[in-house]
Parts: sequence; structure tokens; C-alpha cells
Amino acid sequence: MSSLERAREVIQIEIEALLALERQLDDRFDQAVQLLVQCLTQGGKIVIVGIGKSGLIGRKIAATLTSTGSPAVMLDSIDALHGDLGLVGNHDVILALSYSGESDELLHLLPSLKQFAVRIIALTGSQNSTLAQHSDLVLNVQVPKEACPFNLAPTASTTATLVLGDALAMAVLSARGFKVEDFARRHPSGAIGRSLLLKVRDIMRKADRNAVADEQSTVREAILIMTRAKSGSVAVVNAEQQLIGVFTDGDLRRQMAVDPTLLDRCLTEVMTRDPVVVSDQSLAVEALHVFKQRNIDDLIVVDTDGKPVGMVDIQDLPKLKLM
Repeated sequence: MSSLERAREVIQIEIEALLALERQLDDRFDQAVQLLVQCLTQGGKIVIVGIGKSGLIGRKIAATLTSTGSPAVMLDSIDALHGDLGLVGNHDVILALSYSGESDELLHLLPSLKQFAVRIIALTGSQNSTLAQHSDLVLNVQVPKEACPFNLAPTASTTATLVLGDALAMAVLSARGFKVEDFARRHPSGAIGRSLLLKVRDIMRKADRNAVADEQSTVREAILIMTRAKSGSVAVVNAEQQLIGVFTDGDLRRQMAVDPTLLDRCLTEVMTRDPVVVSDQSLAVEALHVFKQRNIDDLIVVDTDGKPVGMVDIQDLPKLKLM
């Protein structure tokens, strides 16, 4: 078997493991989500315990939970027996990760955990294991086989555990009403934080950089307005200053080729009506989505009265580190 064939085989085995995981889901998953939400509502946290590869997976699950509003910590099973058990408090929920359910280090920890008023949710592939018998709830992560040719190295099983952890995190997120603004507050640095914390009004071009023309203006006059604003488009407004259309560089180039009188024509004859707009109160990330979905270069910003108060130019986004 070639390396490429081996890779495809591994991927297929892990896909089949995830399909099996999906089929195994039952109402115990709902019960687990309820336990986690109750724990967090009471001021508790989620403590994830595991050893070896399960411990590594547990760290990622803990990070995902924490970043989505569900405080979680990873507790190494060995370190817990040497002082780190101080992390655990009453009303916490323990997510215990062990595919066999018979890891000595984890089983030795169970009696100490039972000293606290905690609930234990086991993620294991063995429903009759010692861990399962001493847990309040058991989530089945059994897989048909590992991707390892010897069926020994944790591969498909760790993938299944990781995915189930993600499923729990997302279900708890939804159950607790976690919003995009909450996500932004936990990611203040980098492109994610900037795009989620900034409002459109913070990034738009305004005042003399906001190209706006009256509906009676000619194309020639509109070009001068666009040139002064260094803009690739101009918002067209009526007598009440309400937005009624847009005229862009692209419109100019396309129509100039077929209409020699274009420069002297009225904007209302050549503009695009009902242009795509975004509210000045929207998050910057919403503007990003519009650019990606509509394949445009300039996005008109309007206020609550429908008046154009600014323009977002796609060329500005890299400078703002939003793309």
C-alpha cells in the first residue's frame, strides 16, 4: 500500500468512526448538556481529567469550552494526586476521558473526586468499564476500530472524543444563549477580536471621504466627487438625502464603452438602484460577510433614517487587519 493509499484509508476509518459516534448519540447527550449548563449557572466550572492522549484531547476540549463562555480547566490525573486537586470545587462537573475506562491513574483519582459535591460524566468506549460504573452519566465514544494498523495507537477513538467534546461545547453554547458579542469579548486580540468588537462606524470612510451626489448630478459631476473623496463609487441621494442608488467605477467603464454621451447623462439614468448597504451600528464582521457574499468593492453605510453616512472600501480592510 502506498503512502497516499494509507492516508486515504486512515481518513476513511476516522470518518466511519464519526458516523458510528453520531449513531450512538442518545438522550444521555441532552442530560449531559443539562448538567453542564446547571453547573455553570451555579457558578461552577467544568473540570476535564484524562491521561496520555486523552489528556491532550482534554486540553483542546477545555480550551474550546472556555473560549465559548463555559469555564473549563484540564486536570492531569497524576498531578491531581499531588496537589492539583485543589482546582476542584463543589458544584463542578467532571468530564472524565478514558477510552478503555480502566486507566489506573484516572481510577485512582475517582475516590478523591467523590469527596466533592461533583457530577462525573464519562467519555469512554467501554460502557461496562470501572470508570463508567462510577460515573453519573456515560457518553459512548466507541469506534469500530483504530486507524492504527495494529489497532493499538489511539487514533479514531481520540478523534471521536474530540468531536464529542466539540459537540458538547456547541450545545452548551446554544443552551446558554452565548452570542457573537460574548465571543468577541473573549478574543480581543487578532483579526477575530477586531472584526467582532469594531462597529462599521469605526471603520467607515466619512465626511470628505464619503462620496455622495445629488440625483440630479451628471456623471461628469459624480466623477469629480469620487475623485475628491478618493472613492471607487458614489452614493446617490434624493432631495431628502435618502439613498436611492450607487454609481461605481465599474459602471463608468462598462457604460463608457457603449455610450459616448455618458458623461453628460443624469445619474438617475445610469445608477444602480437599491444598492447593497450596511448599518453604521452593525459589527465590522457583518461588513466582511457582505463583501464575501456579494463580491463588491465598496459598501455604503446608512444610518437609521436610511441616509448614507459613510463608505467601507474593501481596500481598507487589510490595513485595519480585518482580512
